[in-house]
Amino acid sequence: MITDQRMASSGLPSFWLLVDKANQLVQTIATPSLVQLVLRIALAVPFWRSGMLKWGGFLKLNDTAVTLFSDEFMLHLPGGPYHFPAPTLMAFLSGCGEIMFPVLLVLGLGTRLAGLGLLFMTVIVELTVPDGWPIHLTWAAMALAIMAYGPGNISLDHLLCRIRSPDGANGSARSAAR
Repeated sequence: MITDQRMASSGLPSFWLLVDKANQLVQTIATPSLVQLVLRIALAVPFWRSGMLKWGGFLKLNDTAVTLFSDEFMLHLPGGPYHFPAPTLMAFLSGCGEIMFPVLLVLGLGTRLAGLGLLFMTVIVELTVPDGWPIHLTWAAMALAIMAYGPGNISLDHLLCRIRSPDGANGSARSAAR
């Protein structure tokens, strides 16, 4: 820690004292669990919004979603582009994933699995819209961070691990929720 002696000698706070105080403020505000929550929400929002556009009712795809997968979306693979196989099924699975995985992320339930699901979906989106790589790279980075660091303390995963093992005996379950 920087001492207040530097400040007293010049009458003004030293540069390093201000840097130290700013660093303390940032560490107080940006707790790991809060950062993990914000990261989960940030990744969930674009997928949720896209998923909501695909449905015309409970488990009923709208015509636009099916048309996009039938006629518009193409997989940009070597030797391609290629049409999606089974476009109605792909539209349905995409719509389900874009609703289910974001809900799980926001709740912090099955968080690492939801992150993996959205990472897989991001790869498919990138193969479909290769020019969108800057945002897709951001989504992939968020999904990987969620998979690597877990949901944090503000999550149902963490709560369930605490209920399952209140004395900390099950270390592997606890580490899965961090």
